[in-house]
Amino acid sequence: MKHYLHTTEEVFAEVKSSEQGLTSQEAAARLEKNGKNKLQEAKKKSTLARFGDQLKDPMIIILIIAAAISAVTEYIEASAAGHSFFPTDTIIILAVVIINAVLGVMQESKAEKAVEALQKMSAATTKTLRDGQIVTVKSEDLVVGDVILLDAGDAIPADCRIFECASMKIEEAALTGESVPVTKLVNALMGKKEDSEVALGDRKNMAYMGSTLVYGRGKAVVVATGMDTEMGKIANAISLAEESKTPLEIKLEQLSKVLTKLVLGVCVVIFGYNVAMHFITGAEGAFYEVALDSFITAIALAVAAIPEGLVAVMTIVLSIGVTNMSKKNAIIRKMNAVETLGCTQIICSDKTGTLTQNVMTVVDHYAPDENHLATAMALCTNADVSEDGKGTGEPDEVALINYAKTLSLPKAELMQKYPRIGEVPFDSGRKMMSTVHSYDGAFVQFTKGAPDEILKKCTHIDINGEVFEMNDEHREKIAAENTRMGNKALRVFAVAYKKYTSAPTDFDSESLEYDMTFIGLTGMIDPVRPEVKDAIVECRSAGITPIMITGDHINTAKAIARELGILTDDSQAMMGADIDKYSDEEFEKLVENVFVYARVQPEHKTRIVNAWKKKGYVTAMTGDGVNDAPSIKSADIGVGMGITGTDVTKNVADMVLTDDNFATIVSAVGEGRRIYDNIRKAIQFLLGSNLSEVVSIFFATIMGFTILEAPHLLFINLVTDSIPALALGLERPEADIMRRKPRSKTDGVFAGGLGFDCAYQGILVSILTVIAFYIGEYLQCLEEGLAFTFTNIHDSTEGMTMAFFTMAMCEIFHSFNMRSQRASVIGMFFKGSHNIALYGAMVGSFLLTTAVVEVDFLSNLFGFAHLDLKAYLISLGLAVLIIPIVETVKAIQRAVDKRKIK
Repeated sequence: MKHYLHTTEEVFAEVKSSEQGLTSQEAAARLEKNGKNKLQEAKKKSTLARFGDQLKDPMIIILIIAAAISAVTEYIEASAAGHSFFPTDTIIILAVVIINAVLGVMQESKAEKAVEALQKMSAATTKTLRDGQIVTVKSEDLVVGDVILLDAGDAIPADCRIFECASMKIEEAALTGESVPVTKLVNALMGKKEDSEVALGDRKNMAYMGSTLVYGRGKAVVVATGMDTEMGKIANAISLAEESKTPLEIKLEQLSKVLTKLVLGVCVVIFGYNVAMHFITGAEGAFYEVALDSFITAIALAVAAIPEGLVAVMTIVLSIGVTNMSKKNAIIRKMNAVETLGCTQIICSDKTGTLTQNVMTVVDHYAPDENHLATAMALCTNADVSEDGKGTGEPDEVALINYAKTLSLPKAELMQKYPRIGEVPFDSGRKMMSTVHSYDGAFVQFTKGAPDEILKKCTHIDINGEVFEMNDEHREKIAAENTRMGNKALRVFAVAYKKYTSAPTDFDSESLEYDMTFIGLTGMIDPVRPEVKDAIVECRSAGITPIMITGDHINTAKAIARELGILTDDSQAMMGADIDKYSDEEFEKLVENVFVYARVQPEHKTRIVNAWKKKGYVTAMTGDGVNDAPSIKSADIGVGMGITGTDVTKNVADMVLTDDNFATIVSAVGEGRRIYDNIRKAIQFLLGSNLSEVVSIFFATIMGFTILEAPHLLFINLVTDSIPALALGLERPEADIMRRKPRSKTDGVFAGGLGFDCAYQGILVSILTVIAFYIGEYLQCLEEGLAFTFTNIHDSTEGMTMAFFTMAMCEIFHSFNMRSQRASVIGMFFKGSHNIALYGAMVGSFLLTTAVVEVDFLSNLFGFAHLDLKAYLISLGLAVLIIPIVETVKAIQRAVDKRKIK
């Protein structure tokens, strides 16, 4: 059926529904039969396919080739010696490859589940009629026949036929390419035959999935869902779970490629060096043995240099961080937002609901009898109280009934005591409204409105129950109180009364609103959120500038901004209309000195964002309305409101606040900085470790001995590196994290001295490892009665074992150093700052490493000798040195940094 050619009655008959919508039972049955209202997702890869993807990595392929060559070498050696063939090294390498791949699949699945959980939290919803009641359901649970209610800013959740339209305009660019919103109507398209085609953009009585209601409101009945919609016909498969790589991931992938090329180059050099030395020195042994040994050494070097687990560690740290942020009311929709948050320098925030509570509240009053004032104000309103106890109606009037409620004067009880018998509604000409009530056999009128207008109608004043004729002194005092409240940017109302012995016969302003008795004034405002003041202070200390943007009057904006500490001088505030007076170039010169914008239109927001960005600042912008989407999209960090925000703003936002709170943005910035800090700590730790392995192997190769083999390096990379690196990702924020200036978004991986730290720490571990090897060699020579020399190394199993144990222990202890790049970790420990996950990882790695050396089966598998207590303690003592040495270097670096600041 071409629904746009038929009347609404015919359409309802076709979809077996009505203007009252479906019953919950019928909707559930249709959902079960026809499925979810969502587009077909790309097929998820099977676990086996994901496992295969893990093995496609170039370095993993090299390891598999190394395992194969190692098997051939071990077979040849076993045959020559007459031993049974057991490919120990090959099994270890392949085991590590498989374990690494399994971990990769698990990490990928965990990250995917985290993204899916966040998608569920931010799932789109729709207001629909079920059982004749308005309910909110997930858009994916809509079925054909559902009646939906649409307001400006709503995304159209399915293909619908409109049957109620109030000035609806829908933006259909995603479907038609037409940028101008289409004006909608209800009537069937006339003059068209059932077999004729009408262009999608000309179907004025239809609303399609993927489009957005930008103006007006209306009702529509769902006629197609999921893949049966026009959007479904266009897209056969759309993957909602696919995430683009973050800038940091891209940088790390580039780094890995560079490292791979460099290491392969070094491998070729070492391979060539060994082969050349074989011919030059005329060393014993067949050439193929030298070639195979050299190739295994080169492969070991490659294994040592590539941080296989780095991207996986980073992905896990990011996914855990993003999940934690969601628990703190900040849903990250785009992963790169986490990185950009740490760079944020400007936060442009709406006032209402974000900086303030979005609840008008009476905060001041002037009246001799406050209970009389509250009673009169509450009765002279059309606001009411819903079943859940919340006020409903105009925000100002809700504030008045809530005010009365705080004085134990609930409106329901007041209405029972003072039943209303008539009213004169508010109009903008009179600026007041009146209600008449019966009370104790008599009648009383309450009139509420603008103080100046109410005073004109008053001839008397009530002071503690006594009525006096109003004089100039009274009027001056009332005017002064009105001015006082106005200067605090309060919205002021006055109220008066008039008594009758019999009910008025005419309920019009001329008959009622004169010769009244003045009661008093109330002053109300949308108060600031209590937590925002501290958040603003935290912003300032973190080098972030908060900007307030509001559609309110400039005096109200200034008062709120001054209370929050955003504004210090009136010259720092500007009206939206004033922005229009300046060209973009002129406005850019002013923007750094303006922190408050009032009476702002959505297009002004975009200009404000762009001006800051052109100045080189990383800018965040909040928004809730459909017209805020351009400014949110223009900002480096677009922040959508989860409560008041429209679907459009949420969809273009990088981050959605579930509580619409400015303090949550600041908290998210701190969390973003923490996550980025921890990723950098993991990078420094892993790359430093890889460098230590490379330097150790390179030195040993040049000196003509083997210090560590590929299985040993793989164990270190998998156990003593990756496990503590993951725990570093759980490190709490450092004490000064929100006292630092924002980092530059152009900073590379090695910015802030990280490159130097990686280099010296990696070389330091190498030195300690080589020392351990030589001590082990010396102890073995001593035991076997052989002469010890630095250049003529024997088949030193003990030296290799001590080198392995020392390097592994160095990495374990060094992970403790990595809790902070500059701060003293010993100082942090004694101040009560702990990372229990890291301590657990250190203990676990320590026990596993000890087991590899001391348990017979494992030590034989890795080709290690048992270490006696003396060798064990020497290795442990060398490894522990990494902590005091790094602590000393940090102290020197802090002193140098302080001098630079001075």
